[in-house]
Amino acid sequence: MAIADLHWSYSLFSMIILLADFFIRIGLSLRVIMRKRSYGVSLAWLVVVLLIPFIGGFLYLLIGENRIPERRTERARISYGHYQLWLKTLKERAPVSWEKLNPECKPLHHQAETLVGIPAMAGNKLQLIDTPEDILTSILENIEKSQSTCHLQFYIWEEGGRVDKIATSLISAASRGVTCRVLLDSIGSRQFLKSSTAAAMIRGGVKVQESLPSGIFRLFFSRIDIRNHRKIVVIDGKTAYTGSQNMVDPDVFKQDAGVGNWIDVMVKVEGPVVESLAGTFISDWFLETEVGQFRSESLIKDIQAVRRLGDIQPSSEVGDSAVQLVPSGPGFAPEAIHSLLLTTIYAARYELIMTTPYFIPDEPLLAALKAAAQRGVDVKIIVPAKNDSILVKYASRARYEDLVEAGVRFFLFEGGLLHSKTISIDRTFSLFGSVNLDMRSFWLNFEATLFVYCEAFTIDLLEIQQNYLEQSELLDIHSFSQRNFFEKFKENLSLLVSPLL
Repeated sequence: MAIADLHWSYSLFSMIILLADFFIRIGLSLRVIMRKRSYGVSLAWLVVVLLIPFIGGFLYLLIGENRIPERRTERARISYGHYQLWLKTLKERAPVSWEKLNPECKPLHHQAETLVGIPAMAGNKLQLIDTPEDILTSILENIEKSQSTCHLQFYIWEEGGRVDKIATSLISAASRGVTCRVLLDSIGSRQFLKSSTAAAMIRGGVKVQESLPSGIFRLFFSRIDIRNHRKIVVIDGKTAYTGSQNMVDPDVFKQDAGVGNWIDVMVKVEGPVVESLAGTFISDWFLETEVGQFRSESLIKDIQAVRRLGDIQPSSEVGDSAVQLVPSGPGFAPEAIHSLLLTTIYAARYELIMTTPYFIPDEPLLAALKAAAQRGVDVKIIVPAKNDSILVKYASRARYEDLVEAGVRFFLFEGGLLHSKTISIDRTFSLFGSVNLDMRSFWLNFEATLFVYCEAFTIDLLEIQQNYLEQSELLDIHSFSQRNFFEKFKENLSLLVSPLL
């Protein structure tokens, strides 16, 4: 009797498990289909959910949807009206004379303004800085001369080398009455946020804030790999920096990774567009900390309070560059940067040069690059010869042959891990910022990109890109195509999950 009872219980338990697995697979598959995301992403998740029992469903619930923490979502809802009112004031600043620029610039600007609401502004002075010593020294000098505010936002802040001088300088600035705010991504800067240096900064009066907090208990309420990848520095609301470098010293950062020093570039900005960068920083800051205090009877009063506390102020025209800031991320316009990159590639007429550490294009981007090369555009893509991500390395290589066949040329940078994210188009305008050419930057990360409608700046950027080319080897497609079956299998396997990277 006991054996029969055991057998009956075992059969019932097995049936429950089978039915649960069946309904999980079918239910989540329907959910994936009804989300109407890109073909590649949907197909990849269907493969994971249908082929991996239970674990596939768990992974989808964990990272399959762009779930932002409810607290941040509510704060974003509250601040939306303030943000929109501020954007309207920007339209009155430093209008651009489009007649003197590449005719492709005006429609690109119009699309960007439609998507994110921030217009281009004329009269900016831009200075490219392409060595870590000069980048950190320039930021340090501005902090030492600061009088009202120092706002710094980074994905990674790591102790060591010249970065420690930045921390010391911020403490000194705070001691003389300067409001210092430092916003750091929870995962990218996890070690630093727990460090003695961060504790010393807080004791010294520097406000250090964790962005998009992560933790084991948050796994079930938000997607923890949605990260704040922006790199922004604003000093006194008058001088700003943005680009690809984190707050690290490459001479000590990830030296055991075997890829060499990280190679980055930043731009120092003065002029009207600094207000856009300052407003983007303070918006991110208040989403994590203080937005709840701004709920007065008048939006205008609230905006004035935010501008005062955030040191957001109009700046006079000091240069000749028209610049448009495009902040992107899983917010009210999640498709912004992806759509604008496609428009940019299709706008190219004779030359397109791109640098990126992580190259994992989706089908639309792949088609745009092929089309550009096929219509005669000289398309050069510069990527690191050695990458710190094995999956990215193989997923990238899986696309090389198709693109080279269409006429795209790949250059493998040998001088370290090329981390710069730059695009120059027809030597007349350019894109510059923190966006990688991968799905994570397009759909998951909060990023910042400058659309620079200026030939002089683009020529300066081309000099830096040319320097990268001189340290690179042109991909020999004949030799590359001779790689063995196992290498190709790893590439194609990585390509299957590339929409999820």
